[in-house]
Order: sequence, then C-alpha cells, then structure tokens
Amino acid sequence: MDSSWILEVVGYVASVLIAVSLMMRSVLRLRMINLAGAACFTVYGLLIQAYPVAVMNCAIVMINIYYLREMARTKTFFSILESGSDSAYLKSFLDFHAKEISEIFPEFSHQKSDGLIVWFILQGLVPVGVFLAEIGDDGEMFVHMDYVIPGYRDLRPGRFLYTQQKDRFASLGITRLCSAPKSARQRRYLRQMGFAAQHDGDATLHRPV
Repeated sequence: MDSSWILEVVGYVASVLIAVSLMMRSVLRLRMINLAGAACFTVYGLLIQAYPVAVMNCAIVMINIYYLREMARTKTFFSILESGSDSAYLKSFLDFHAKEISEIFPEFSHQKSDGLIVWFILQGLVPVGVFLAEIGDDGEMFVHMDYVIPGYRDLRPGRFLYTQQKDRFASLGITRLCSAPKSARQRRYLRQMGFAAQHDGDATLHRPV
C-alpha cells in the first residue's frame, strides 16, 4: 500500500497549522498552534528523512514549550509599572485603544487627578494593560478601569493583578476593591475575578483583597 499520501497529509497539516498560528491575535494560542505545527513538521522531516527539517522544527517545538512555561508563571511573566494620571504615554495608550475601551467601559472619561492610581501591566518592557483606580475611605479602592489588550488576555493577567498583588494593595492600606461595571462584558469579567454584589441588584461589585 502506497503510504506517500500519508506523508503529504502530515506535510499539509503542518503547513496549515503554522499558517493558522500566524493569524492568532492571542500570544498563547499562537504559541500552542505553532508548537503543534512544528511538531508535525518534525515528524514529517523524519518520515521523509529530511533531517535538517526535523532538527529545525524540533528546536522550534522546544522554544515554544519554553515560552509556554514562562507564560504559565504569571507572577514573573508580568510586572507592574506605576505611573501618573498626567502621563503622556497613558494618554497615547488610551487613545490608541479608545474604540474597544469605549465598548467595555462606555462611561469612562480620563481625567487627570493626583489621587488616581495608574499601573501599567508589562510583559517584559511592553505595556499590555492598564489599571486605573482611586483610594477611598476605610481601606477601599474604587477600580475605574482594568484593561488588557486582546493578545494577552488568555494569559490570566487578572489573576496576576488581583491574586498575586495582595502585598501591593496592602502597602496602600487597601482591604477591599469595588467597581461599578457599565457593560455586561465588564460585569462578567469582574465576577470571574471574584467581585460580587453585596445585595441582589446592587450596581457596585466588591472584592476583598
């Protein structure tokens, strides 16, 4: 039985996976699909005895595995850079992502304020998100915005912010976070992050630090 068609199928599957991976907005999905494509190309290279192809793609598999492991370690994969409400970069960041921000936070309007907490969420030195909040009374912090660009949302930056930054909140005397979502999308996200209404029908959601 001629098995050449099997080789062709493996080659075509590998090519399609690599092409699809390059169309992914999500960094996580890009890495995972690219890894699968490279693994298929490794098998393809071994089957046709094209060992340079197999070796190169095996190396790509290892590289993808390394970065996927790094992504899983959100505590070290992300970091926070404190900024100010008058930051020129903050204005540029908000302007660049204004369309989606207006969909998630329909009533948001940035105002310069000395009391505004501005944290950029970084991956390496690349700002991938921004957290805007104000400190209120009795250890409460009101969250105006928690926005992350699409490509990094699958990497659980919310977990990094709300679960792994307890010491940062504590250093500011914060014991409780609250937010009043203005869109179903924002409300759904906040509930996933552990925010909840104190009473049925409450517009403001709360979360202990």
